[in-house]
Amino acid sequence: MRRLAFRIVNVFAETPLGGNPLCVFEDGSSLDTPTMQALALQFNLSETTFVLPSSSATARVRIFTPTYEMPFAGHPTLGTAHVVRDLARAGDRVTLEMTAGIIPVEAEGDTWTLQANAPKHRTPGASNADLAGMLGLDVSAISSTPLWVDTGSEQLVIPLASAEAVRHAAPRAELLLQHASHAARAMAYVFTREGDEVLARFFFPKHGAIIEDPGTGSACANLGGWLLATGAALPQTLSIRQGEAVGRPCRLGLEVRADRSIRVSGRVVEIGRGTIALPH
Repeated sequence: MRRLAFRIVNVFAETPLGGNPLCVFEDGSSLDTPTMQALALQFNLSETTFVLPSSSATARVRIFTPTYEMPFAGHPTLGTAHVVRDLARAGDRVTLEMTAGIIPVEAEGDTWTLQANAPKHRTPGASNADLAGMLGLDVSAISSTPLWVDTGSEQLVIPLASAEAVRHAAPRAELLLQHASHAARAMAYVFTREGDEVLARFFFPKHGAIIEDPGTGSACANLGGWLLATGAALPQTLSIRQGEAVGRPCRLGLEVRADRSIRVSGRVVEIGRGTIALPH
């Protein structure tokens, strides 16, 4: 039997049982892609990661949702960096090789910060009325310009006029697939801002139902890209609240510096370790 060690961490966690949970397999070098995907489905968390050797970074990382592999995602990056620091005795600065590129990550205690890739953006094909209908809202709820933004994982970013609009958003799966989809994936990140505080939610379809992610670091990075694309004054430092609607409160930090670099931060808490036994 192969015994595979894993850890469970909560990312963007203000309390030990808050945040967005993540499973990190300490050594995925003996596993093929179908087995990694099956293990991700077995744990059925937003993402499961596998640590692998790298010749160009502290570690290579593969990220799987229960149904597909991702090139980059924020909370898996921060949570895996927390584990890699311990495994590699790497100190407070690590680099993670992902499909989206090499991501530098650094820590102050258990608060980790990643530097996202430079963003790309494009205009959605759907109208504001289409997007509002998709979210179950009136068109007046959309306060500014929706954009597809990509700092490693492309997502549709939709600004809303109020916290009430964010809380009342109720996406319809068939319309999310129609208006917020690219290739095989569909998703929407909605947010509203009051001063330096942001309230956000992230939705995606799974097996015909709408799933809400507790805390989405890639979308937080894409919010930074949205700020750059819409000409926001720099620098910006924002605190993002996410996850209240699903009982997993998350707090994410977003910094967009004067040099246009984007940084996403959050606290990581390890809550458990274990092993999985698989036949060779």
